[in-house]
Order: sequence, then C-alpha cells, then structure tokens
Amino acid sequence: METKRITTEEQLDDAFRIRKAVFVKEQGVAEEVELDEFEDIADHVLVYYENEPVGTGRVRVVDEYAKLERICVLSSHRKHRLGKAIMDELEAIAREKGMKKAKLHGQVQAAAFYEKQGYEVASTVFMEENIPHVKMVKDLSH
Repeated sequence: METKRITTEEQLDDAFRIRKAVFVKEQGVAEEVELDEFEDIADHVLVYYENEPVGTGRVRVVDEYAKLERICVLSSHRKHRLGKAIMDELEAIAREKGMKKAKLHGQVQAAAFYEKQGYEVASTVFMEENIPHVKMVKDLSH
C-alpha cells in the first residue's frame, strides 16, 4: 500500500474514476454533483494497492477547518485499512497548511470508521444526495 498526493492530470483522472465508481455507480449520486467547482482548489490523494489506484480523498480549507471530502475506496479493496491511509495523508496536508481543526460530512454508515480515526459526531443526521450524513470534527493540534 502507498499513498500519494495527486500532482498530475492522470492521477486526478484516476481519482475521478474511483469516485464515480463508488459515489455515482454504487451510491447513486449524480455525476454533476460528484465532480464540483472545488476540484481545482482542493488537495487530492490516491491510495495504491499492489500499484493500482483504489482509493481517494480530498481536503480543502473552509473557514478555520480543514474539510475532508470525497473519501472512498473501491468496494473490491475495502477492509485493507486503505481508508485510514487516506485519512492520515489528508490530515497531514491539513497540518502542513496550519489547520488545527478538521471536519467532514460522514455517511452515517461510515461514522464508526471516522470515530476510530478520532472524529466526534457534531450534528444530528442530515441528508446529502439522499444519503444520511453527520457532521464530524477532530482536533488536529496534537
């Protein structure tokens, strides 16, 4: 397993392909919603398993928070702790940018995963793209 920060169009295309497989095909999110106006300002990462890109995520600064977004792993590669590797790299980017707090909108079914990464639920359940989510936050300062 290896995590890389995206620096080329080819890598970004790999990230978009993974996101479309997970969010558009698997979960029914509209493609025009999945790929948005923040792609160019976010920092993106890929996680590789046996030299194949199989997971991705992005982070951007929103107010005083690092907002982690679009975190996903292809269904064929879940349970290999790849999600944790993505989270660790996104948080490293956030810390490099001087961010002390992180937040994300986690799907309810993934909340336990994010809690294991140190995030705490900070909202009631709300809907995004017909999928139940909760806002989750983490202190990055330690």
